[in-house]
Amino acid sequence: MLNIKVLGSGCPNCQKVEEHTRQALADLRPAGGYEIEHVKNPLDISEYVLKTPGLVINETVVSEGRIPDTAEIMTWLADALLASE
Repeated sequence: MLNIKVLGSGCPNCQKVEEHTRQALADLRPAGGYEIEHVKNPLDISEYVLKTPGLVINETVVSEGRIPDTAEIMTWLADALLASE
């Protein structure tokens, strides 16, 4: 199972990261399922990144302070799936 956290206050950039992540998940359709959470609390965000938007997959920060495209997120998700096997 993939555990995904989108980090940010809910601004348009954070929403775009979540949108790209959901698109990548729809394309990848991970067999073990996934859980996606949008973390908006500044204290919780600061445990992972200093700049938002941020993206965390299985407790590993994969992106900070930028909007990754769907293909890049799909690569990170596939890597996380391989690592969890």
